[in-house]
Amino acid sequence: MPPTQVLTPSERQAAGRAARSRAPRKSHAVCAPEADRPDPVEILERQDQTRAPDLVPIRHGRMLASPFSFYRGAAAVMAADLAATPSSGLKVQLCGDAHLSNFGAFMAPDRRLIFDINDFDETHRGGPFEWDVKRLAASFAVASRALGLKRGQCAAAVSAAAAAYRREIRRLAGLRDLDVWYSRVDVEALERYLSEVSPPRREKFMKGVAKAEHKDSLRAFAKLTRRDGDVVRIISDPPLIVPIEELVKESESTIEMTLRVLVNQYRRTLHPDVRHLADRYRYVHAAHKVVGVGSVGTRCWIVLLLGRDGEDPLFLQVKEAGPSVLAPYLGAARYRHEGRRVVEGQRLMQAASDLFLGWLSAEGIDGVQKQFYVRQLWDGKGSFEIEEMGPEDLRRYASLCGETLARGHARSGDRIAIASYLGRGEAFDRAICDFAEAYADQNERDYKAFSVAVESGRLAAETNV
Repeated sequence: MPPTQVLTPSERQAAGRAARSRAPRKSHAVCAPEADRPDPVEILERQDQTRAPDLVPIRHGRMLASPFSFYRGAAAVMAADLAATPSSGLKVQLCGDAHLSNFGAFMAPDRRLIFDINDFDETHRGGPFEWDVKRLAASFAVASRALGLKRGQCAAAVSAAAAAYRREIRRLAGLRDLDVWYSRVDVEALERYLSEVSPPRREKFMKGVAKAEHKDSLRAFAKLTRRDGDVVRIISDPPLIVPIEELVKESESTIEMTLRVLVNQYRRTLHPDVRHLADRYRYVHAAHKVVGVGSVGTRCWIVLLLGRDGEDPLFLQVKEAGPSVLAPYLGAARYRHEGRRVVEGQRLMQAASDLFLGWLSAEGIDGVQKQFYVRQLWDGKGSFEIEEMGPEDLRRYASLCGETLARGHARSGDRIAIASYLGRGEAFDRAICDFAEAYADQNERDYKAFSVAVESGRLAAETNV
């Protein structure tokens, strides 16, 4: 039996229309900060307190690269701002950090390359759908400025994202539930989607697809390991990659025993059939690895397992999961374990998720108990080169991301109510465009404040790492 009462489509449409009284669609243009808006630098400093101190300067250095790099690392700043905006009350599983670089290609379990959201560190249940839309739209406004696009070209990309979201959620509202659940963008759909791209761009895209299809554990094995006789070890490249024995002052046998215990703990969170597969692999080595922009400073490990023989590797990424940046405004997550919060949110929003998603708890090298989620390190992962996009390319990519986000929300929220709320017109699109432009201005002011904090010595930054 369904866990809650199932409303009729008419009742769900009525709920969507009623939400307009709580937050008229044009109200989403509001971005003016309150007089008591929290200091963005203080928000980032509070985040830094939970991160590895020696890696925090690298995080700051990467955020210092550009206003867009800052935006990528400042999800906590925007979460505080979004909490102060009007809310439709139409709740979904939020990605929490739905900027344009957190979409990409990866291998589905059926080994087909698909396009979807690919970062769920900040996912949280029960937030209004428009928070993700605003995060996405503003990222296109910020990125457009970084690319030197004209104001009209910037607006076209933002509008494309908002309009694509609205149209796709309306299309999905008319489909059967199972059809919505199985809906996804595969390589063939991407090819059709990009059919109007210039031949050189299309050729480059297809080369990127071919590269992504071969970005797997075998490639990671070739790139990230070395052989010492019959022994395989992950390479040392500090501070970006540091083997575990260089960090943990214990004997190799003690480290291996501890890691075996943790791997077994993780295996228990897998589906039984996948656990049967995972049981064929044995632990070999582990290393700490610096990843991303906003994630720098969180504990992230890569673990090498071997299966049938020395040429059958499985690389897992074990990434620290702290509370979502949305938690202070939406309340506690459904799951007490933050790693499980990430995994279950990903499974709910993605059309197809990594077989090896799981979670575990472990004591860090600082003696503090941490929570982690686990996934494959590389599994056909690929992304679009934003820096090389022209205005038309960016507009098409914005549409693709907008549609993809709508599918994630349709799986987790009431797509019929959201579609009814948005309507057929462009009122919501225009409001989102105004918001994105205003927030890009705010982001530039925050970036300048961040830069001043680095220049004054308030924040330490290590660049070019």
